[in-house]
Amino acid sequence: MALCGVSMAAVYQAGDSAGWTSMGQVDYKEWAANKNFHVGDTLVFNYNNQFHNVKQVTRRGFDSCNATSPIATYTNGSDSVTLEKHGHFYFICGYPGHCQAGQKIDISVVPATSNLSPARPPTQSSLSSAFSSLHLSVPSILLSWAFGDITGVLSLRISLLGS
Repeated sequence: MALCGVSMAAVYQAGDSAGWTSMGQVDYKEWAANKNFHVGDTLVFNYNNQFHNVKQVTRRGFDSCNATSPIATYTNGSDSVTLEKHGHFYFICGYPGHCQAGQKIDISVVPATSNLSPARPPTQSSLSSAFSSLHLSVPSILLSWAFGDITGVLSLRISLLGS
């Protein structure tokens, strides 16, 4: 059986145009709640690295705004994090007071959903009608195709032109 489908990863900038800030311009909880994060998506943090950073922390670190034992630390001011598995990813700013002021985000990543659907093999009647107006200068051809465990063979006899 053949499967067809397309999957596209999305890129999200934390805080949209405001970026990663503690200035109170962004409610990161609301921002994240309005997004559907999937495995393979990328989260981009844009910020002034003289005043902010990004610390990936555990749920406990997130709830208590404790950045002393981060899972990962990002400090370049334009950091990209690929969401490689489903579950929660917790990020806070490690500068004193910033997390408490709301510069923290809980990203909930849903499992990858398959948009794959079985492709239907062509039927003999659909192929017959498709080839009904075909004129070739060969006595006959044999067409065959395979779709996984379904194999079909179609014989077409095409008369020589003028015979």
